[in-house]
Amino acid sequence: QVQLVESGGGLVQAGGSLRLSCAVSGTMISLIGMGWYRQAPGKSRELVARVVAGNIEDYAGSAKGRFTISGDAAKKTFDLQMNRLRPDDTAVYYCNKVDLGQHYWGQGTQVTVSS
Repeated sequence: QVQLVESGGGLVQAGGSLRLSCAVSGTMISLIGMGWYRQAPGKSRELVARVVAGNIEDYAGSAKGRFTISGDAAKKTFDLQMNRLRPDDTAVYYCNKVDLGQHYWGQGTQVTVSS
């Protein structure tokens, strides 16, 4: 059974940085299928960044150049480094894993960026 637990959210001023971490339980052979999504109030959940087949990193336009994903399959961790944060980055951030076509989600961690 896959379980995902996020940590590292909080309140930060615009221009600051935060690092989110996701602890994965269950099998984790590689980073392929891991991703970060976010959901702002009144909006749909959207992709932030993910690792797809070929170990290719796929970033949303809003994340490119500011956010970086990384992880360690042996340690079962998957991180999101967020730099130059903006108020419109405020959202609940979710760790996601796609395994055999099934999506698993963490409980989410709140990120609030003040102006």
